[in-house]
Amino acid sequence: MSYHYDMNFRVEELLLEDGTSPYADWFATLGAVEAAKVTVAKLRMEQGNLSSVKWFSGIGEYKVDYGPGYRIYLAKDGKTLIVLLGGGTKKRQRKDIEEAIELWKRYKQRKDG
Repeated sequence: MSYHYDMNFRVEELLLEDGTSPYADWFATLGAVEAAKVTVAKLRMEQGNLSSVKWFSGIGEYKVDYGPGYRIYLAKDGKTLIVLLGGGTKKRQRKDIEEAIELWKRYKQRKDG
């Protein structure tokens, strides 16, 4: 079965005030296979495929079905921009979610600022 996605998204990493990216910091810790799986997930998001995303508290959690249960934390800013907030594994899920929610709040405050 093939799916057609009408919406393409621009996917960008959240940059903190100091220019660092929590997503890039997490991504840099991944091995080659894990990085490839996460890159495929990012490409799927760009193509509008958000079927693996669970939305709650203003953010999304993209589940990568591999290894220890990788997660990518993201939020939508407007209709076409996805902001990557960070990543993690199922083991750290609660802490990662709390951090992503806080990052998203800070992003919105800075933007509205």
